Amino acid sequence: MGQTYRMSTKLHWLARLAFLLLAGSMVACGGTSSIPPPPPAGGFSNASLSGQYAFSMSGLDLNGGYIARVGSFVADGNGSITAGLEDVLDGNSPAQQVIFSGGSYTIQTNGTGSLAVQSSTGAGLQFSIILISTGQGALIQTDLNGASSGSFSLQTPASFSASSLSGNFILDFSGTTFSGPSPAPFSIVGQVALDGNGTVTGGTLDENNGIASGAVKAQAGTYQLDSTASGTTFGRGTVTFDGRSFAFYIVNSSRIKIIEEDTFAATMGDALLQDASVPTQNSTVNGSFVYLVTGASILGNQGVDARVARFTADGKGGINAISYDENDNGSANHISQGSNISKSTYAIDTTNTGSGRGTFTFTDSHGGTYTYVFYLISATQGVLQDTSPGIVADGPLLAQTGGSFANPGIAGNYAFIWSGIYLGRQDAIPFEEDYVGQYILSSATSANITGTTDYTQLGLSGNNLFTNIGIAGGLTINTNGTTNNAFKIANGGSPSTTYNFAYYVVSPTTAFMVCTDSTRTTAGVATQQSQ
Repeated sequence: MGQTYRMSTKLHWLARLAFLLLAGSMVACGGTSSIPPPPPAGGFSNASLSGQYAFSMSGLDLNGGYIARVGSFVADGNGSITAGLEDVLDGNSPAQQVIFSGGSYTIQTNGTGSLAVQSSTGAGLQFSIILISTGQGALIQTDLNGASSGSFSLQTPASFSASSLSGNFILDFSGTTFSGPSPAPFSIVGQVALDGNGTVTGGTLDENNGIASGAVKAQAGTYQLDSTASGTTFGRGTVTFDGRSFAFYIVNSSRIKIIEEDTFAATMGDALLQDASVPTQNSTVNGSFVYLVTGASILGNQGVDARVARFTADGKGGINAISYDENDNGSANHISQGSNISKSTYAIDTTNTGSGRGTFTFTDSHGGTYTYVFYLISATQGVLQDTSPGIVADGPLLAQTGGSFANPGIAGNYAFIWSGIYLGRQDAIPFEEDYVGQYILSSATSANITGTTDYTQLGLSGNNLFTNIGIAGGLTINTNGTTNNAFKIANGGSPSTTYNFAYYVVSPTTAFMVCTDSTRTTAGVATQQSQ
């Protein structure tokens, strides 16, 4: 278990796990790309980042400890950060609240940019960011004092009250558990009920630290907003349930960003309001779905693992049209539907009726049995926990919409974020890499991708930042947006690197991606920008 803990990392904004990392030299590189970045395309500017934003990030510090932060910052639309607050977990230290005394940002036409904040204690943080829209974006840490990545969303201050949080919320948390002889990868998914008056009335949870718990009843608890300016200004509050303690920041009445602050575990994630009409039986779950789960394998290679797949639910408890791609610590695996697939079923949990909980499984004659538990937020959206033997991973589950996915139909400007571990070194311990940027997908059938990226690589021999690096390549897809799709690009860094991804189209505006190279286990999301 200890080796798995050291080798594991979050591969996208949902599941960051720490590994042992020794600090090295810091090197920043930029402007030397042999693939020229294209002229910035889009209509963004500093004015596009205006208002109050909740953010969440996770990763590792330079001492090898798990780091996570959840907070809020205020952008004035003119390049200044005027205020902010965060809760941060750093290594084994207790959680701290940090006040941002100010900062600055710049946004390019294509939505890429930089953001820096200064704390009241004098410490600072630097990020590269990408705007998906004026209401949301992604960011990576670029000060090289740690490796972390995550997302931010525009807050609704009118929702900063306990009464605004009412209903059933679906959770997806991941991080590290402190139970047992050593820290270990950990995942929680489930549903909890908030009554609008400060009480968590109960719920249903699934936990996984390598041994899946199955559905367990969540103990009741309480929640409240801070009575100080932390609550009224930034939407911060605290919540307890199932014997665990958390801090949260309200995005709006249907979304909360949460960080665990107790001695049981260090986890982070989102809670989303569940639709009242969530499916309660197999017949109401039908159509095609795509999922992305990332985390760790604690058996076999005992390293990082990323899985992306598509399947069709038939409304009768069966699944078919399965396409699956995995990168298990640099070992790629592809599964296609055929005689090799058996025992492919799903079931809505009728014992915990109304929880949105369900399970699905399939068996491949070569790869073995794959099992999952899900909680539906609606008929088209949910969260997923991988409960396959030896796997601790989680991520999003989305209905596939949009029909045929020919290139002309999905052409546009895309914001992307990828995270993972670079395995192609001779060092004893691999190191983390985080990417953020924009690519432009044209309607051409080849050489149809151009763009730019900022990325960091932290490891034993050095900590490197690359900025404004040009990327170019091509995307080829088939009609269902999954099987044998190939996203292949090169970047113009020094040295230049080629990346191959399995590319699964969720909709004409969203794709899940897992790198299939043996030199890295990296995964992420691409989302078409809007202004």
